[in-house]
Amino acid sequence: MTWIRKLRTLGGLLVAMLSSTIFAKAEPLSVGVEAPAITATDQDGNKINLAEIYAKGLTLVYFYPKADTPGCTAEACSLRDSFENLTTRGLQIIGVSRDGAAAQKAFQSKYQLPFTLISDTNGALAKAFGVPSLMGIYSSRASFLVSDGRIVWRTLKAQTRGSAQEIRKAIDSLDSACPPQPFIEESHTH
Repeated sequence: MTWIRKLRTLGGLLVAMLSSTIFAKAEPLSVGVEAPAITATDQDGNKINLAEIYAKGLTLVYFYPKADTPGCTAEACSLRDSFENLTTRGLQIIGVSRDGAAAQKAFQSKYQLPFTLISDTNGALAKAFGVPSLMGIYSSRASFLVSDGRIVWRTLKAQTRGSAQEIRKAIDSLDSACPPQPFIEESHTH
């Protein structure tokens, strides 16, 4: 009987460990806090310093699970199709997934994405932003707007096809706030 109890205890521990790995939770950064200013690798294998990017103006950092999958492609193409409108409003766009640089480059080329894609293979950037992981392999879909080095808006359930519209709405809200007030939007499910 003792070995049965030990087996049950061991089984319970194994289930707990697997659950924490598969459904890894992170505490996403809150509006108002400093955005992570780390160095990351882009689709061309170049190192980019996020602090330098933030210094150039309003920046969208959006996380997606996997390059060239239906939802991630819809999100990227939504931003691509509104790129001119968004950039004339001063927005810079950076997409982030755990894909390698070659996969990010292929995704960028295939869909003619005019913005930087970061290869976050070790999940360091996702972890720095507090983006939860899916099965310990993929980052959850989330978007953050950064202004003056601080998070000014976030959504932890970013839209796919409606991503550009969602970002325009967020920018409008930031532009119309008097004085500027950061806000959090987490109600979308797609």
